[in-house]
Amino acid sequence: MALWIVRHAKPLVEAGTCYGVLDVPADPQATSLAADALAQALPQRVALRVSPLQRCQQLAVALQALRPDLQALTDPRLREMDFGVWEGVAWDTIPPAAVQAWTDDFGAHRFGGVESANEVLDRVAGLWDQPRTGDTVWITHAGVARALSLLAAGVRAVTRADQWPQAAPGYGAWVCMPNA
Repeated sequence: MALWIVRHAKPLVEAGTCYGVLDVPADPQATSLAADALAQALPQRVALRVSPLQRCQQLAVALQALRPDLQALTDPRLREMDFGVWEGVAWDTIPPAAVQAWTDDFGAHRFGGVESANEVLDRVAGLWDQPRTGDTVWITHAGVARALSLLAAGVRAVTRADQWPQAAPGYGAWVCMPNA
């Protein structure tokens, strides 16, 4: 049983913008290219779970047009981290004290006032812990992919920012976790 972690295509958002649950669309051409590649790579009879954010939904719709055998199920646990009041704000205009407060208490601090890193881990763990009966595809976000890498290593909480993984699939790319 493999778990495919697919990141949405490049979002149409200005570089340097803080966005998590900000519901921005993805580039249509990049979405189409990602769907084409993914449709060819995926095996038959896979379960498809999708973040409710439109950049992921776009990829799911494009993928299903190429692979009508796939039936998507939207799962809110696959959404990106919620940065609250900082959603849509340029990173370089966020007060340094706000960023410092987050890094000082990375696991528990709700950057933007809504969701902490450990709350993201808990949310994603709720789906990770559910039994899977076959190959599964999750169309999701970088933050969820990073949380999954921690969960796969048995990590259920972090306390420091340097514990949070930096690696994640690129836009429109994926990783396959065999035996997940």
